[in-house]
Amino acid sequence: MAMISFSLPSPAKLPISSRPSIPNRINVADRLILRHLNAGDLRGAISALNLMAHDGIRPTDTVTFSSLLKSCIRAREFRLGKLVHARLTEFEIEFDSVLYNSLISLYSKSGDLARAVDVFETMGRFSKRDVVSWSAMMDCFANSGREIDAIKLFVGFLEMGLVPNDYCYTAVIRACSNSEFVSVGRILGFLMKTGHFESDVCVGCSLIDMFAKGEKNLENAYKVFDQMSERNVVTWTLMITRCMQMGFPKEAIRFFMEMVVSGFESDKFTLSSVFSACAELENLSLGKQLHSWAIRSGLEVDVGCSLVDMYAKCSVDGCVDDCRKVFDRMEDHSVMSWTALITGYVQSCNLNTEAINLFCEMITQGHVQPNHFTFSSAFKACGNLSDPRGGKQVLGHAFKRGLASNSSVANSVISMFVKSDEMEDARRAFESLSEKNLVSYNTFLDGTCRSLEFEEAFEIFLEISERGLGVSAFTFASLLSGVASIGSIRKGEQIHSQVVKLGLSCNQPVCNALISMYSKCGSIDTASRVFNLMEDRNVISWTSMITGFAKHGLAKRVLETFKQMTEDGVKPNEVTYVAILSSCSHVGLVSEGWRHFKSMYEDHKIKPRMEHYACMVDLLCRSGLLTDAFEFINTMPFQADVLVWRTFLGACRVHSNTELGEMAARKILELDPNEPAAYIQLSNIYASAGKWEESGEMRKKMKERNLVKEGGCSWIEVGDKVHKFYVGDTSHPNAHRIYSELDRLISEIKRCGYVPDTDLVLHKLEEENGEAEKERLLYQHSEKIAVAFGLISTVRTRPIRVFKNLRVCGDCHNAMKYITTVSGREIVLRDLNRFHHFKDGRCSCHDYW
Repeated sequence: MAMISFSLPSPAKLPISSRPSIPNRINVADRLILRHLNAGDLRGAISALNLMAHDGIRPTDTVTFSSLLKSCIRAREFRLGKLVHARLTEFEIEFDSVLYNSLISLYSKSGDLARAVDVFETMGRFSKRDVVSWSAMMDCFANSGREIDAIKLFVGFLEMGLVPNDYCYTAVIRACSNSEFVSVGRILGFLMKTGHFESDVCVGCSLIDMFAKGEKNLENAYKVFDQMSERNVVTWTLMITRCMQMGFPKEAIRFFMEMVVSGFESDKFTLSSVFSACAELENLSLGKQLHSWAIRSGLEVDVGCSLVDMYAKCSVDGCVDDCRKVFDRMEDHSVMSWTALITGYVQSCNLNTEAINLFCEMITQGHVQPNHFTFSSAFKACGNLSDPRGGKQVLGHAFKRGLASNSSVANSVISMFVKSDEMEDARRAFESLSEKNLVSYNTFLDGTCRSLEFEEAFEIFLEISERGLGVSAFTFASLLSGVASIGSIRKGEQIHSQVVKLGLSCNQPVCNALISMYSKCGSIDTASRVFNLMEDRNVISWTSMITGFAKHGLAKRVLETFKQMTEDGVKPNEVTYVAILSSCSHVGLVSEGWRHFKSMYEDHKIKPRMEHYACMVDLLCRSGLLTDAFEFINTMPFQADVLVWRTFLGACRVHSNTELGEMAARKILELDPNEPAAYIQLSNIYASAGKWEESGEMRKKMKERNLVKEGGCSWIEVGDKVHKFYVGDTSHPNAHRIYSELDRLISEIKRCGYVPDTDLVLHKLEEENGEAEKERLLYQHSEKIAVAFGLISTVRTRPIRVFKNLRVCGDCHNAMKYITTVSGREIVLRDLNRFHHFKDGRCSCHDYW
């Protein structure tokens, strides 16, 4: 501790005649401590107190000790405050109400509720309690999560005939600021009668907070705000902040405008909230105006972090120049400014590599240490990049700084490994957590669903329920997403029933996930019913329904739903337009597709991305307009990626255009020499043209590069089990019955007119028995095997639902139509691109896919 400038001699060492009188010694001690406190030197004051105690000199003025305690509380030096309490006891000072109240405040602020209660009870024995004591104790209970005790204390206070003051009301209202205790009509009525509401701004602010936090009801908060006779900048800022926190950014900006018109000057807290509102609304124009205002007001430094966040979220086409400029202009970079920039790069601009580089720069400079928010953003960047190696290096830094066990950091680590498909590492991170919360469970459950490990996923779901953590919308969204990926409609229906039981059937994210699940499982009518029953739909709801209709080839319903969406005032996003353009592509609506492509930017200021250009290429190619598609690719505002050229190459194979196909394959291999699709498609193009030598050369190059073609696979759910089949698969326990049924089907559909399309077998076979061998290969395609299994394993009343990882071949597509005729069963087949509903010898795609 710091030494004081002089020390008082011990009384024992002075002659009797030279000792000062007791009053003077007390005055000296008190004045010395107060002098240190007035100079802002708390530690000097404590040092003086300790030296006096050592020399047998003690201050006896309770004001001195009360000032010491209050200084400790303001400086959050709670350890020193407890030392002062110890000295008080040692000096046998007689406590007054002010001292007691200061001690309650000390222990309340330090989180030591038990000691605060002890002090309060001691006051009762000596009749030292006043209104401040009661208010301090209520405040202590409210801040410690014991709201009911604070309310009971207030009731006891009233029963004693005492009259509350403003602080008392503020404390009890804070205790009622949650959903459980928000029914405070009596207190509010009492406020009106006593006149405290009209006279005190703090009471009004507390009421606004109570309604906003407890009821989640801005309407009542508005009423309180409107009835306040006096408002200050704190009141306005509180309303703006609560509007933002409750998801009403437009209201926040409206209040800010009213505040300015009313003549109040905003402070850094006000501007920070308004910048957050601009970020939420992506209102860059207003954000720039407010930035200029902040500069003129001298507040730019104080709101630097909010500015960085705003410019990041309002970035145009991923440009972060403005965001970086604000950051570079800041004189001192705090952990918050670094974190705001890194988080902005990750969440708003998708610049994950740059975010990791920034994190490394922050670590290297060493001036500012990252906090748990910084690490969480860094892990998210690694997860987005599927970079578990980089993630492990970041994790090493988290361990060094003792932050690896922080719940948000640990959950980010699990998420990073999940996104990187490193489930064993994710499992170890999950199991190493000493305290798992709902986020931990949801994150790992999402990983198991992504990995199609549904048994483990449902075990985690049961554990969440058993531990009483409260299953969230995200839990169900993850389960439904996983179910949709394998097309397990039975499991999806089971989850849906749980959703209904738990009262989440009106939850927007859950309904969105249900729409997506039913659409992807082939039950588009059920998806539509879920959508129609929703009271509150957002852009995701509309887009999920539009995407579902598009995947099922229902272009008319896609366009009708899109029209209804825009008429309801919901702004479409990039994904919405991918679904619309894809739908036009699947049914050959070329002019309609062009119209929507142009309207993206003209009507909604959505700049087309690579996915939209790929859809337009697909639209032109499916209509046989290969030359137009090629010219369109060459006029794109940026270089076409592998996706675009792969789409074009696939069309070249379908239309047997060798010249353009070779050109497209070369473009793909320039971009990615290890892209197997280029070799496979070009080999197929050569094979279709009878150029077997060139076709073989492509296969040879694949082998030299160790590139493997993805094998065709189909699966079907029977009972609670998913059964997978590959080409010529004989591993199934019922293989003998399956192939017997398949042989029977082939014979029947041949009698009905089915002719195997052997031109689709792109292998050179010996002339002798070549056609028969080609037919045999066609019969053993995985989707035909899955359908045969479905016919012998499912009831006639339900459609046979088969899922395939690749595009369905033309021969299988033709065979399915005949199978529905001879079997009388409906077949729903989902391939890589879309759904095919086969019924009564026809397909929903009208043979255009």
